[in-house]
Amino acid sequence: MFKQSTLVSFMAAAGVALFGAQAAQAQVVKIDGSSTVYPITEAVAEEFQKAKKNAIKVTVGISGTGGGFKKFCRGEIDISNASRPILKKEMDVCKESGIQYIELPVAFDALTVVINPKNNFIKQLTVDELKTMWEPAAQGKITKWNQVNPAWPDAPIKLFGAGADSGTFDYFTEALVGKAKSSRGDYTASEDDNVLVQGVSRDINAIGYFGYAYYAENTSKLKAVPIVEKAGKPGVLPSEATVINGSYQPLSRPIFIYINPKSLEKPEIREFVEFYMKNAAALTKEVKYVPLPAKAYTVNMEHVNKKKVGTVFGGNAEVGITIEELQRREAK
Repeated sequence: MFKQSTLVSFMAAAGVALFGAQAAQAQVVKIDGSSTVYPITEAVAEEFQKAKKNAIKVTVGISGTGGGFKKFCRGEIDISNASRPILKKEMDVCKESGIQYIELPVAFDALTVVINPKNNFIKQLTVDELKTMWEPAAQGKITKWNQVNPAWPDAPIKLFGAGADSGTFDYFTEALVGKAKSSRGDYTASEDDNVLVQGVSRDINAIGYFGYAYYAENTSKLKAVPIVEKAGKPGVLPSEATVINGSYQPLSRPIFIYINPKSLEKPEIREFVEFYMKNAAALTKEVKYVPLPAKAYTVNMEHVNKKKVGTVFGGNAEVGITIEELQRREAK
């Protein structure tokens, strides 16, 4: 039988262990949202955890930009990855819940249209051709390549694209059709871009779209398509250079993280955000996105320190914003 002193010691030890477990559990940075932003945030999280010798845990989910904002506005996560700015309806939900947000642009993405490498008939695509393929009126009607362009074969189009909770879906439809979420529904949709990569890589008649990092990781399995913004102009391939010089339009876009200012009261969240801004440029480049100018990350930290809440986009999806224009807005 236990002596009473042994029992007391055992209970005390258990209490210490439980307290230790709770303390360890408390050192968690919770992030969710965009699969496009995921490669950057995940790279930052890995380096941060290494630097902290795993004393702080960082969890990064991929429920899509819309899914991330739902969790963020319910106060379930500290940081939301977003491949588009927060929308008016999401701002309203956050306001109702008393959740504020600090908006930090972290990089630029070249949203990339990809085909199977064995496809030898598509040399470039116009915005109008993409619209013909993806607009709601195409559902059940535009099912073959030669319906988009008579010079193309009488073969089925296999479409792969972002799911409805994805910011990439919102941006792509806004850029091509003129209205966010305005899309045909008869395509293979996923919030996980790796699913889309696999789909396009396995079918000669497939076409899809997602963030540039996922194409850059899979250049042996996929072919990027040059995009023609206006008739008579040459097709432009996505790249760091074409994003920086503003010629890759209308599929070049800023991507973001949103931080709950209340979370910044926890030292581990503040440390993580500081580490993110210090290392964002190098890690963004490493995962094949386009880093912002160095000053942008300094301005971001100023906004964090001043707890500058809100958005410079007014709750609207916008297409065609350049790095210079983003910088002008953020500086205000």
